[in-house]
Amino acid sequence: MTQSRTAAQLYALVVGATLVVAGIIGFFYNSTFTSNKSVHDDVFGILAVNGWHNVVHIATGALGLLALGYAARLYAGGLGLVYIAVAIWGFIIGSGDSILSIVPVNTEDNILHLLIGLAGVAAYLATPAEEAAPARAAPTTT
Repeated sequence: MTQSRTAAQLYALVVGATLVVAGIIGFFYNSTFTSNKSVHDDVFGILAVNGWHNVVHIATGALGLLALGYAARLYAGGLGLVYIAVAIWGFIIGSGDSILSIVPVNTEDNILHLLIGLAGVAAYLATPAEEAAPARAAPTTT
């Protein structure tokens, strides 16, 4: 019998895998670890990255893959809120600047971060708390 995934599990799988792949691809564009905000390259000519930005993508994506079975709802909600905050921060500092002076962002990054964040919050809200936890065996009585 096949069991369907919850919205949060689907989010953790798709977003987690995508972020890991994006982080790996980003290293082919720029693997520089520097605090100089001007050192970055644009993946596919669109998204600003450097070594730190790639590590953030790999780490947050790996967390999603790890959370898939046990904490997908928490991951979706938590990452959603963090990415919304990062998007707002990026919009405030402006395109071409860097968050914490190490993670470059541009308008396209900020929009993508906002969409990932909103999708995470939506997946969190669409997954009932009781469905998010793995099933536990019923206690046996003798």
